[in-house]
Amino acid sequence: MRIVLQRVKSASVGVADDQVASIGKGFLALIAFSRTDSEEVLQWMARKMASLRLFEDDDGKMNRDLAEVDGGLLVVSQFTLYGDCTKGKRPSFDKSARADQAEVLYERFLEILREEAPCEVRTGAFQEHMTVSLVNDGPVTVILQRESV
Repeated sequence: MRIVLQRVKSASVGVADDQVASIGKGFLALIAFSRTDSEEVLQWMARKMASLRLFEDDDGKMNRDLAEVDGGLLVVSQFTLYGDCTKGKRPSFDKSARADQAEVLYERFLEILREEAPCEVRTGAFQEHMTVSLVNDGPVTVILQRESV
């Protein structure tokens, strides 16, 4: 599983001409699943993301988490995070979970995340063409990755 996690001042996601979700301060998480992801991976990633301290304290150090800043969480499925561009001129998605498998993993990940996160979890629309807007704060962007063993 891979997550590109961005600390944002605001973020929103739309489908067609409709905004389907938005947050103010918080995390925008672009997530992708591999063919080998397991329950253990989903749990670890949800716990990690929900507890990361990426917000600055009074001394300017990243010591605050979502709960401490009353932050929001916007999760957007993005299978292209597993695109391998090492060969040819088009990315290969061989490691990416198939759509049916990814949807099951996505829904389970959201269940776990909603239990772990100190805030409401908002989402994009799975397997839809979406527009994502954000104001990156910092900018702060981290990549989380965990593979099944």
